[in-house]
Amino acid sequence: MVSLPSMKFVALRALLPVLARKRCVLPAASLHYAAIFTDIIAAVGENEAIRQIAVTTNGYRLARDAANWREAGLTGVNVSVDSLDARQFHAITGQDKFRQVMAGIDAAFDAGFEKVKVNTVLMRDVNHHQLDTFLAWIQPRPIQLRFIELMETGEGSDLFRKHHISGQVLRDELIKRGWIHQLRLRSDGPAQVFCHPDYAGEIGLIMPYEKDFCATCNRLRVSSVGKLHLCLFGDGGVSLRDLLQDDAQQHALEERISDALREKKQTHFLHQSNTGITQNLSYIGG
Repeated sequence: MVSLPSMKFVALRALLPVLARKRCVLPAASLHYAAIFTDIIAAVGENEAIRQIAVTTNGYRLARDAANWREAGLTGVNVSVDSLDARQFHAITGQDKFRQVMAGIDAAFDAGFEKVKVNTVLMRDVNHHQLDTFLAWIQPRPIQLRFIELMETGEGSDLFRKHHISGQVLRDELIKRGWIHQLRLRSDGPAQVFCHPDYAGEIGLIMPYEKDFCATCNRLRVSSVGKLHLCLFGDGGVSLRDLLQDDAQQHALEERISDALREKKQTHFLHQSNTGITQNLSYIGG
């Protein structure tokens, strides 16, 4: 799976045959040219090898765009919601957009998306005690609610020390309540997914500090400046920009990516507080 921010169409068409394998994720929130995002979805869909095209978004304009994106070929939506309390949502995001996000999720279902993924960063003393509220929300809705452990970044060390809590606490509580750990699907990535017979929704846990977390990673990322990132917390990226100009460079592009993959480290070093070059996750994308 490959995650791609905004890039010229010629660059997208050059990269997709090399990087994408069945699934491509587009981070809509980082697009400076949101007006042409529907066209980008359609362009990605021209690659017959890609069966799934997903978008990660803050959801602020999802109610407006969901139907058009679906018609263009989008198959999945991933929305960030760190709290179901409107005031707390405002405090966390700095945006009074909670109602717009909820309306956007409803619009996604109305547009024909069978499931919506929702990302929630798990934070001690902020939302870790709100499990009952989240569970009530997904009981009648086919939402995969993915709790993500707060990760340390260059700019977020103080936040991490104050609010990090292990996802294992939540996992133990889910199991105690009768939630069942499912076999991991390829589309789940590193998430551990739990289901319950009384719920239409699912719970996913993304726990990057757990042993062997990186063994299930199946994602590559390309930044908006044309750099290939093998890991969110790597020490650098590999520039592809000079090989994204025309189709004649395709073989050289494949060789450079293959060479980079051979040097990919088996794991991150977050346990040693080594966050690599990532100052903020929004710079690259989740």
